[in-house]
Amino acid sequence: MEWLLRLAIFLTFFGHGMVAIQGNLHWIGYLEFAGFTFDTSKFLLTYIGVLDIIVALITLLKPNKYVILWAAIWAFSAAIIRPLSGDSVWAFIERGAHWITPLVLYVFLLNKSKYDVFI
Repeated sequence: MEWLLRLAIFLTFFGHGMVAIQGNLHWIGYLEFAGFTFDTSKFLLTYIGVLDIIVALITLLKPNKYVILWAAIWAFSAAIIRPLSGDSVWAFIERGAHWITPLVLYVFLLNKSKYDVFI
């Protein structure tokens, strides 16, 4: 179960990181909604993409509960900004797995010793 969760988070964050590095204009709009200028948003998007890839790699190779918790918070923020900026609420709902999956892994890692008897 842990490996499946790690892989799911890796794929989500690695994919989003690559799209961010490529400068997705729609995502720049979300940063502008948060108060950044276009130029600052474009600049930040590259760093956000790199950070997402780092989170993906850490999660896959050596998960850390604080990185996993960050992943859940960041993914929730990235999902909730959509309806807040005028997109449909469905844009948030369809991204539920992006933040719930890291939460599940976080809880799993916190309680891992309880599950060791089953492994």
